[in-house]
Amino acid sequence: MVDAAGGWLLPGFVDIHVHGGMGEDFMDAGKPGVLETIAKFHGSHGSTSMLATTMTATHDMIDGVLEAVWAYRHRQQSGMPGRDIGANGGRGTDSGSGVDDRMHSGTSPGASIEGVHLEGPFISPKWPGAQNPDHISQPRTDWLEDWEARFPGLIRQLTLAPEREGALETIAWLRANGRTAALGHTDASYEEVQAAVGAGLNHAVHTFNAMTPLHHRGPGAAGAVLGSDEITAEIIADGIHVHPGAVKLLAKVKTDGNLVLVTDAMSAAGLGDGDYFLGDLPVKVEGGVALTQGGALAGSRLTMIEGFRFLVRQADLSVERASHAASAAPARQAGIYEKTGSIEQGKRADLVLLDEELDLRGVWAAGQKIG
Repeated sequence: MVDAAGGWLLPGFVDIHVHGGMGEDFMDAGKPGVLETIAKFHGSHGSTSMLATTMTATHDMIDGVLEAVWAYRHRQQSGMPGRDIGANGGRGTDSGSGVDDRMHSGTSPGASIEGVHLEGPFISPKWPGAQNPDHISQPRTDWLEDWEARFPGLIRQLTLAPEREGALETIAWLRANGRTAALGHTDASYEEVQAAVGAGLNHAVHTFNAMTPLHHRGPGAAGAVLGSDEITAEIIADGIHVHPGAVKLLAKVKTDGNLVLVTDAMSAAGLGDGDYFLGDLPVKVEGGVALTQGGALAGSRLTMIEGFRFLVRQADLSVERASHAASAAPARQAGIYEKTGSIEQGKRADLVLLDEELDLRGVWAAGQKIG
């Protein structure tokens, strides 16, 4: 029995765009302890599920991350048969074959890594942000087909620039295979985004960042995200990436459950100022702000509980709406809403307990206390 003392019991947070934390980066997933460290850190801050997010990198580098996460998930799931590790991303249900995770005593405490979000490498050279432009590639559906054959269901989301040659075919492949097709790091016009929506585009990463901005004579990618109900919009609610007023605007437009809180956290999350890496790019954190050597924002030090509080305190969302943006909406996009993202009989006991001041008082993943 737990006395909530007048606080809030919420579904565990689901972070579908996170690169690392506590000095570790998902691009180093093959090194001992990296995945466990990231999962434990973010789990202690309310994330009970997450997608390991890669950077724009070479085929072989991404391949290594996929192989490491695939092996890690099978180690997580080795104790007890149950539901699958397949994916049906984009507001779908889970399907495939395998075993459900963390339903046994041998699991290390922390967030469940439900799959992978590929951020790149099929992005625009004009909007690399903190991505390494040397590794940018034209969309390659053959890469996705190979990865799907070797790691079925592992890739849940892919971020690309929809204006690039071959992007519409890649988007169509993603949606036909039940995956989230997201725009990001893009030079697309409003019209090009609309064409991508017609092909199946259904998500936008870190809205307003690394995309053509809103202008009244050229709405750009940002305008298309705001105006398209089909597009679910991520927001990094840290007050650094997006002004609180713009967060409020997005929340006023995205009212049909299609606002998604993410951290975009990098390896410095949980640590102080200093020198770090995001993928293979050097990053300096000063005053809590992470920047590349060229001055581009390089992810964040945000945790989901901090982003959740920002939505309530700075963007004026109700606790219920902020909870939906932090749990139900991302769970649907990741294709895992059948098992998490809400408090319902038959779902995993992924729970966050907050007091009346929204301070974290407990985190449970699959019924196991992790924070």
